[in-house]
Amino acid sequence: MGKKTARIINKAVLAWGKGFLKEVEKSRTHAPELQQSVFKRLMEGGRQTLFGKERGFDSINSLSDFQSRVKLSKYDDIAPYITRIRSGEDYVLWNQKVRWFAKSSGTSSDKSKYIPITKDSLYGTHFKGMKMMLFNYAHLNPDSRIFSSYALTLGGSVAPDQLSGGNVFDGDLSAVMLRNSPVAVELLRTPCRKTALVADFATKVDLICKESTKKNVSNFSGVPSWNLVLMNKILEYTGKSNLLEVWPDMELFMHGGISFEPYREIYKKLIPSDQMHYLENYNASEGYFAFQDTLEGGDGMLLTVNNGIFYEFIPFSKFGEALDGDNSCIVPLEGVQTGIDYAIVISTVGGLWRYMPEDLVRFTSVNPYKLIVTGRTKMFINAFGEELMINNAEQAIAAASAKCGLEITDYTAAPEFMNVEGSAMAQGCHVWAIEFSDSLRNPESPEFSQKAVDEFAEILDKEIQKVNSDYEAKRSPGSTMSNLKILPLSPGTFYKWMDSRGKTGGQNKIPRLWKDQKYINQLKQLASAQK
Repeated sequence: MGKKTARIINKAVLAWGKGFLKEVEKSRTHAPELQQSVFKRLMEGGRQTLFGKERGFDSINSLSDFQSRVKLSKYDDIAPYITRIRSGEDYVLWNQKVRWFAKSSGTSSDKSKYIPITKDSLYGTHFKGMKMMLFNYAHLNPDSRIFSSYALTLGGSVAPDQLSGGNVFDGDLSAVMLRNSPVAVELLRTPCRKTALVADFATKVDLICKESTKKNVSNFSGVPSWNLVLMNKILEYTGKSNLLEVWPDMELFMHGGISFEPYREIYKKLIPSDQMHYLENYNASEGYFAFQDTLEGGDGMLLTVNNGIFYEFIPFSKFGEALDGDNSCIVPLEGVQTGIDYAIVISTVGGLWRYMPEDLVRFTSVNPYKLIVTGRTKMFINAFGEELMINNAEQAIAAASAKCGLEITDYTAAPEFMNVEGSAMAQGCHVWAIEFSDSLRNPESPEFSQKAVDEFAEILDKEIQKVNSDYEAKRSPGSTMSNLKILPLSPGTFYKWMDSRGKTGGQNKIPRLWKDQKYINQLKQLASAQK
């Protein structure tokens, strides 16, 4: 299909979807007003639920009333309500029946979280947010072929919920959306729905190679790490040197879930095109929160404010006080400031009430409201007062990789604690398990060089000091920390590790920073077993 025809199709689709472009513009210009409308809608819907009746939603007339009646919640707090819904009870958390759950791993006492997906949250939050992003992209790029070619989907899987007796299904959010996507979308997606929903990740990838390489794919979406596995399999299957030889019209990767920075240079080599765009979106199991609304990026993601989610924000410096019940430090959208890390709190048309997804965000702008994800309330290392957040780690490893001309596939880091040796206190440090792609740092390669690994460790340590003053202070002479250590891993180790834990594909993410060496030790054992 020629460029002229693609442009005509693009223009026609945009005319049909102009309402979503208006939503984008309203999000930029009238965010606080839209949030007030969402709050009112939530209160009306909540009055008709078991949860709302228990907390007297009928007499809630203001945000302060709401905050005093409804405590901040984590998954463990709402788990009893979730169990009741999964067991067949209706109208527990929202005034709609729940027939789908987005199942995700996370920090809770349960092995998995089951996030309820209502009709309102599926179509008015997740699908609406995705449409806003796609139509905005096509508006910014009139020559786009995304509406006249195929979108590649690396979805998860769904299965009957164990408590429901077969009436309710759970699975990755991507799979729930696949099962409920409109027919028109199916015409422009590859692989077919049956293949996309295959549970076994390795089998699914093999089937995608056979099926999707025959299509004209222009865009794909998902978590960078799992898509990287797929793209390398595509090249292996086709014998091509880059993805443009397989799909010449490739133009867009919509990524999320983890930082893209460690993967950016790898993808540029896989797709060597000046016409390729990389757009970040913030689509969690709990809701579609934000998306990159410019082609260039770098200034944050636009917050979606009219899709059934009401936001509150806790300055991370006041997080403890908020958990103890102090609502005075918690602000609505119009109270946020730039440059401050906030724990995000959401109330949604999916039935989550003052729920904390455990993400940390920082606003880069308040006119319009744009943000970046800076970490997790539990995913940081503060063993020695260094307060290393995930955004520090991502910036530093990207900078160190660029300086050394390296490609890093995956990593995780954890503290090695101080211990007493005789009368002297040994310093602590961080240990980074890193999967390198170059032979000098591949422990199975004949060219492996410990010196090269040590040199990278020194550079990475200095880059962390540049972006984190607390880490820099703890690394000063005579202080509590010594230079970081690196555990080099062979290519494919992280994939094998995640596979051994039953966490391949979908919404599963590699824990980048962890409080202890549980994951480091598992990787060590796996690496030793491979020798």
